[in-house]
Amino acid sequence: MEDNTEGKAELQNAPSSVVAVCIKGSKKSKSVLQWALKRFVPEGRIMFKLIHVHARIKGVPTPMGNFIPISQVRPDVADAFKKEIEWQKSQMLLPYKNMCDQKKVYVDTVVIESDDVATSIAEEVAKGAVTKLIVGAPSRSIFSSKLKGVAAKISVCTPRFCTVYAISKGKLSSVRPSDTQIDESFVDNSSETYGSISSSNYTSTSQSDSVTVASYGPSNSSLKEQRLQALSSINQTVLSANPSFIESNHSRSQSLDIETEINVTRLSARNSSIGYGLSRVSSWQSFKSEPESRVHVQNSAIDVPQATESPSSVRQENITLELEKLRIELRHAQGMHAIAQSENIDASRKLNDLNKRRSDELMKLNEIIAKEELAEESLGKEREKYEAAKREADYVKECAQREAAERIDAEMKAIRAAQEKEKLESALTGSTTQYHKFTWDEIASATLSFSEDLRIGMGAYGTVYKCNLHHTVVAVKVLHSKGSHKSKQFQQELEILSRIRHPNLLLLLGACPDNGCLVYEYMENGSLEDRLFRKNGTAPIPWYDRYRIAWEVASALAFLHSSKPTPIIHRDLKPANILLDSNLVSKIGDIGLSTVLSSDVSSTMYKDTAPVGTLCYIDPEYQRTGLVSPKSDVYAFGMVILQLLTAKPAIALTHVVETAVDDGKLADILDPEAGSWPLQETMDLARLGLSCSELRRRDRPNLDNVIAELEQLKEVADRAQSSSLGVESKPPNHFICPIVQDVMEDPCVAADGYTYDRKAIETWLQENDKSPMTNMELPHKNIIPNYTLLSAIMEWKSGGK
Repeated sequence: MEDNTEGKAELQNAPSSVVAVCIKGSKKSKSVLQWALKRFVPEGRIMFKLIHVHARIKGVPTPMGNFIPISQVRPDVADAFKKEIEWQKSQMLLPYKNMCDQKKVYVDTVVIESDDVATSIAEEVAKGAVTKLIVGAPSRSIFSSKLKGVAAKISVCTPRFCTVYAISKGKLSSVRPSDTQIDESFVDNSSETYGSISSSNYTSTSQSDSVTVASYGPSNSSLKEQRLQALSSINQTVLSANPSFIESNHSRSQSLDIETEINVTRLSARNSSIGYGLSRVSSWQSFKSEPESRVHVQNSAIDVPQATESPSSVRQENITLELEKLRIELRHAQGMHAIAQSENIDASRKLNDLNKRRSDELMKLNEIIAKEELAEESLGKEREKYEAAKREADYVKECAQREAAERIDAEMKAIRAAQEKEKLESALTGSTTQYHKFTWDEIASATLSFSEDLRIGMGAYGTVYKCNLHHTVVAVKVLHSKGSHKSKQFQQELEILSRIRHPNLLLLLGACPDNGCLVYEYMENGSLEDRLFRKNGTAPIPWYDRYRIAWEVASALAFLHSSKPTPIIHRDLKPANILLDSNLVSKIGDIGLSTVLSSDVSSTMYKDTAPVGTLCYIDPEYQRTGLVSPKSDVYAFGMVILQLLTAKPAIALTHVVETAVDDGKLADILDPEAGSWPLQETMDLARLGLSCSELRRRDRPNLDNVIAELEQLKEVADRAQSSSLGVESKPPNHFICPIVQDVMEDPCVAADGYTYDRKAIETWLQENDKSPMTNMELPHKNIIPNYTLLSAIMEWKSGGK
């Protein structure tokens, strides 16, 4: 049970009326409480009692949707669940308490746990001395002859001192009067308080009455039942005074009924105001079909002390009782009519208010429509202005976008040009040092742990092995000592070969710097020295190929000497360091002793106090002064030309050739294995070799002049080669692009060191990042024009015509 302690604390005296309200928690309960507040609040100090009955808790729900009996649940769980139910019910009653607070009435809440709603409410009414009970009822006619549901049970169980009101859809449906009302009518027939429900209002007979409002089903009794209840109450009063009177008058019950009916008929002629009641007497007689009931009616108006009165006196009392009963019914009907009339007046007043409000709203609507029309007109003008401004803005925006696109395009072109320029400069200067790094395990596995069967050569600094790395045949040079990879020669060769590329320079594929290993492309025909001296039974080199080899070596030297930003001097040029591929194309290798001239000095010479190189190929002035220059490589190149002609060792070779030229006996010292030498061109080549090998640096020719003379001799060699083959001039292999297998139109050197046609390599690089020859990833995609090869190709084409 939940009490409004704050309201009780404010009570100075006991309330003049107590209204108990039974709440079910539905919309119907709110309408019942609203009716009770509207009906009984004006009567003075009122205390409302809100009663809510809920079923007993028999089980605790589980997450699965079923219930566990309360007896099988732990006490703490059962107590917690009951407290939760109590809290929910208090929250459910809270809106109803707020409704009472708004009306400023005192309110008390009662929550009852019971499976019998009617009995629980009756007990609470009896305990609280509530004389007015208000219950919700289903919608039906007020003249229905039967009560149904919880309301009927409440009407039967409620004590007789309590008046029961049935409310349906916020309106009074029926009333079951209390015994107090019937007794008062019986004592004073002219009293207006007998029918406590009048046409204007339904006030209680006493300021101390209590009212209970319930929402548990229909409770409106029919008029017949109300009449029978009133008669039953009177009969009980009379018979309790003299029970023996029933037996003495039982034999006269039937005659009294007839006399009563006759007297009522006579009375109706004298009193027209109760004609309606007379017409209902016969229906009452037919309703009381049981003999026992008729006895009660006949004896109810008989005074006990006058048991010896005559039958006419008894009939007169019965008629009077019947008239009172009919008067009660009449007043009840008048009250219900007054209620309907009051509701009709309220509805008419509300209808008038609605019509007035409708007129006002219609005027406002017309004003709003007029304003909307003006607004639409203004909006149309503003829209036209907006469209014009938008078109102008779109045009300006389009112009701005076009200008921005043109500016961005120009900027992108400038950026691309700058990038291309930077790439070309980077490639030309060789500022980027990139090479593929192999692991020691890869090299050891490829060389079968450096098997002697794969060894193809041995030099002063290391051993060379032939093996397969990444599906490519390569030559691996392994330095002798573990610490030698830190030597200046190793670092020099690694740096130079990793950043420069030329068709006639040996291509460095990668390295293992931690263990001093260099990986080169494999040259099938070995070194020039092996072929000249016929080591391992190799075939001799024809004289026209020797002319071409001299031109290729001179071109590679010129490329090194013209390297930017600083020239490179080989310092160890000799036939052993010139390698030949399968087509006898020559490539200079082993440039570990190369020297990079500093760009800070004005001289083209470099001071080296410890001359290096191979005896007989070292510049005499370099040996004497320690100054090295590009002319030092020219001296070594002169010795290579003389060896190409004679296939003799380099010791004292200059003197032998010079003597033979002076004596006109050059043919005697030429290599007979080379074929039929053209004497005049060979003489010119011998003199060129002797001029390059002059003892003094200033007497040696420039390399550009040497290349020019060698190009003329190469043309003679090419024609001789073509005629010896008996076919049309065939392009040299190095003129053929490896991708398209045709003579290159614009030869360019890629990052892998191979020369390709420009269009072919550019198309390749757009889709691939690896070399088309080695299948290894390229360090960059920059290409460098090979003008020397382009000149040779143009000369070959012009000679072919």
